[in-house]
Amino acid sequence: MPWNSNHFRTKVRFSLNKIALKNHYLDSGIDRMIEIEGKEYFYFSGTSYLGIAQDPDFLDILADNLFLYGANHGQSRVNNIRLSIFDEFEESFAMEAGAGAAAVLSSGYLAGIAAWKSASKDADDIWIAPDAHSAVVPDDYFHSNQLNFTQWKNHCLEQSEALSSRRILIIGNAVDPFACEIHNYDWVKELAKKHEVSLLIDDSHAFGTFGNSIYGTYEQLRNPAINLLVSGSLGKGLGMPAGIILGSESQIDKIKATPLFGGASPGSPAHLKTFLDMDYLYMEKKKWLSDACGIFAQETAKISQIHGSKHFPAFLYKDESWAKEFEKAGIITSSFPYPTAESPSVNRIVISAFHELGDLMYLNEIIHDLAR
Repeated sequence: MPWNSNHFRTKVRFSLNKIALKNHYLDSGIDRMIEIEGKEYFYFSGTSYLGIAQDPDFLDILADNLFLYGANHGQSRVNNIRLSIFDEFEESFAMEAGAGAAAVLSSGYLAGIAAWKSASKDADDIWIAPDAHSAVVPDDYFHSNQLNFTQWKNHCLEQSEALSSRRILIIGNAVDPFACEIHNYDWVKELAKKHEVSLLIDDSHAFGTFGNSIYGTYEQLRNPAINLLVSGSLGKGLGMPAGIILGSESQIDKIKATPLFGGASPGSPAHLKTFLDMDYLYMEKKKWLSDACGIFAQETAKISQIHGSKHFPAFLYKDESWAKEFEKAGIITSSFPYPTAESPSVNRIVISAFHELGDLMYLNEIIHDLAR
């Protein structure tokens, strides 16, 4: 993503017209407004979709829980002295997500690695979606950049017809955060009529944004004919420095028995406790985010330069020159070359629950002026 942050310093990087501008360093966390060289900007970028990490009420409870659990918990989950909050969080999250069980790890990337290592063991074939995150792509495997998701899906269906019955692992993202497209995997059911199919989905950008409330896509993907694993980061929409894997109880038990799980430090117990304490706040944020995305999608429905879905809080804009115009108007959007420095810029507007109605109306006014 275009930015990353810790408590002390945040780097925001963006490019205009394929010319990288200088990096800007902030001395505080990113919120709906950021200050660069004495000027304030509306921030329509990043991945804090629910804005929960910037919410004062959330931070108050988190501070209490940091005093309760300490700033870090570096012990293995298989240590003979254990914190009950990990089991409580996993049981609660799995139940709400519609999964049999869950495993919490220190990051979404580690969760993805643990998930693909488990899912790929018995696969005869592994088919990887073109936009699959590297966290869920097994070593020595690559996705094709020559196909878009629909072409890849059709290729999978054709391959399925041509092959004899075998064990197939399908790997992909719930959403392409750069193309701002939500993926549908209903077609995997067709493969399962002939083959033994496993499906591994990265929900990093789905948690907190779409699917089953704030709990992602596991419930809607679940099918008795498919071996389903969902992994992802909880650090984007849900604002927690942790990752999670959702699956059947037997699958999760196998993952928890691996050295990767036992040897890794867990996620922050204070954040997990705060999530359970503040579930009502998450739901309030989710409701406003859904409303905000609906408002923005409706207001820009006739703007041909804008592409996106009211169900996901990121929208592409086609005219790269808009990035500079947004900046002049006091708005920072997501604009940088992807996937390499030589690639064309990907230009997006990212809406967060920390945005106010007035912010959206101002952004909409600028967009309509630019589209004339």
